[in-house]
Amino acid sequence: MKKLFPSYVRVPVIFAIVMIAMEYFIDSGDQPAFIKYPMLSLFLAVFLFLLVAIEIVVSAVDKVTYHLLTDDQKKQLEEAQSIPFTESKFYQGIMNKFTRSKDIEQESDILLDHDYDGIRELDNVLPPWWVNLFYATIIFGLVYIVRFHVVNDYTQAEEFDQEVALANIEIEKNKAANPVEEVTVDKVTLLTDVESLAKGKEIFTNACAACHKADGGGVVGPNLTDQFWINGGGIKNVFKLIAEGSKNNPTMVGWAKTLGTKEVQKVASYVLSLQGTKPAGAKPAEGEKWVEEAAPKTDAPATAATDTTNVATTK
Repeated sequence: MKKLFPSYVRVPVIFAIVMIAMEYFIDSGDQPAFIKYPMLSLFLAVFLFLLVAIEIVVSAVDKVTYHLLTDDQKKQLEEAQSIPFTESKFYQGIMNKFTRSKDIEQESDILLDHDYDGIRELDNVLPPWWVNLFYATIIFGLVYIVRFHVVNDYTQAEEFDQEVALANIEIEKNKAANPVEEVTVDKVTLLTDVESLAKGKEIFTNACAACHKADGGGVVGPNLTDQFWINGGGIKNVFKLIAEGSKNNPTMVGWAKTLGTKEVQKVASYVLSLQGTKPAGAKPAEGEKWVEEAAPKTDAPATAATDTTNVATTK
């Protein structure tokens, strides 16, 4: 029997289909199923071995059977195998069922009487697959009209709201399963480790450099490298401004929802690390000078110490 696909194509294709089906039906999280569950790896190895063994056995049986044939039978087999697939009876039978086309010898049965300058027309029927598909669209349309315009099952807006509600439920489940500690203005601290500052620099370069320049010298936004601040300096004020945005400047939007508070903390820490760098071409100072006040000296008059970590009041 002539094989449509050789064994070196059949074996990998069948193996790939089984492997993909396992990945689809088995929930293994982030890891592939055959890695998370070692028994699946063993099953795949045995399955591949059986596929190869079956191909070897079938090939051996074909060879033995071929040698048992007579010369006439061998000749008939070779002639049958030399016929292209598109000319085989199997293929022709399928095409006849799908198209109901007539052979050239039978065209006279469907020849119309119309004659246009010697050009004659054949009365071919539409392909059955096309006709059945057309009928299916009509049935679908009728069901759709009854369901959504007569019974009023649900509207597209309602369906959208349902999908959004389901998505929000999944988000809440993920948050509950993977709780992330949020950083607030009261709890924020200045980060000084290399990894956090590197991440803050990366975010600043991508999101903030357009207004503040990559070196923090300022373009549209103010200079971030001097001691003058429009909304107050210090880690708490800078964190709050980046997280919530500026009420006085709509261009400075809040980034807490986009980045997350932990990433905002890293950006704020990186911004404060730019203090005193004095980049070339920096903008003139804006706002009021912010001084991180130290504890009062012992010989100084007793005065109320200022908590410089408090959030400044926006004027």
